[in-house]
Amino acid sequence: MRRNLSITLLSVGHGCVDVYQGAVASLVPFFVVERAYSYAAVSGIVLAASVLSSVAQPLFGMLTDRRAMPWLLPVSTLVGGAGIALSGVSDSYTVTLVVVAVSGVGVAAYHPESARVARVASGGSHSGMAWFSLGGNLGFALAPVTVAAVVGIGGLSLTPLLVLPAVAGAALCLPVLRVLGTRLSDAAEAPVTGKDDRVSFVRLSLAVVCRSIAFIGLSTFISLFATERMDGSKTAGTAALFLLYLGGAVGSVLGGALADRWDRVRVSRWSYLVTACSIAGLVFVPGPVLYLFVILTSAGLYVPFSLQVTLGQDYLPSRIGTASGITLGLTVSIGGLISPVIGTVADRTSLQTALAPLILMPVLAWLLFKTLPEPAVPVSENTAPKGEDTHVEPSPAQPDLR
Repeated sequence: MRRNLSITLLSVGHGCVDVYQGAVASLVPFFVVERAYSYAAVSGIVLAASVLSSVAQPLFGMLTDRRAMPWLLPVSTLVGGAGIALSGVSDSYTVTLVVVAVSGVGVAAYHPESARVARVASGGSHSGMAWFSLGGNLGFALAPVTVAAVVGIGGLSLTPLLVLPAVAGAALCLPVLRVLGTRLSDAAEAPVTGKDDRVSFVRLSLAVVCRSIAFIGLSTFISLFATERMDGSKTAGTAALFLLYLGGAVGSVLGGALADRWDRVRVSRWSYLVTACSIAGLVFVPGPVLYLFVILTSAGLYVPFSLQVTLGQDYLPSRIGTASGITLGLTVSIGGLISPVIGTVADRTSLQTALAPLILMPVLAWLLFKTLPEPAVPVSENTAPKGEDTHVEPSPAQPDLR
């Protein structure tokens, strides 16, 4: 199987999983309308998915550092889908919390191992990893549309239909795992080249935490915020959430392309500086221009996304699974822990007041990236497909995904 086909299938499978991360925020307005949950209550649902995911992803990362576990990809995809599918079945708030938390564990189990598989499939290419991340961003983007199409028609009782992307995602990753089986085992057993830079990894992780707080805070409340700003239009809220996720797809591909020309640290640093300005516009500039700032904010937050994953892997070459689990999981999910605080402030004041502090998050990430070095990245023989050169010049017409 050629490298571009492997990355394509993994990317689509990644999208099928990240539909369920986006679905949690997408279900928030329906929980508010059908069950009269407060802002703090729906924040608790987001928190339920985030807490277990925060703890579980580094644990799964450590497990995959010890032993290759590619079977986690289809199994975790199905678990993530089942939790969201059951979230609308019971009127019990406790049951809803539990099944959403189970979905979070499934998503947590998926990401560390999938990042390792994608790194092997892409041959270590920044662009290849960016396209793998693109799938997840498209999954996020399609989540509000998918939820609105299903739940908007028949209410929360139709959430069992939301298991279908999980079934598709689990099926798509199977042929890739079958073809990459030997290379995945070889990569897991290959000797480590390079030393761990734990100080830089900690600083990187703190920057990812700042990004997480900004993104999850906005994704949880942007639909309600846009609805308020657009005179109570539910369509306006769904459109804002869709654009927040869709802009991330643009940002991921752009980040990989820019990193092929400049280094990852520089690209990420300038992206965060631009994002601080766009969040300020989103929160304070009135009118339909809100949507422009939503797109700019999303793209700005996602330009560094795949770059941070590969940076983490290169700062900790002896613990690639752990690095992936932390940069994709623990630090990303920590943003969900802040959502109840934002919800509580919004209940007591306004959503605009509660969202305003998010402007500081990309500023802090920018400051942290100013302290980071760009690591040298040796290409392993086990990462590149056999029979191919380890370095391939990208074509201007098509990304280097072979």
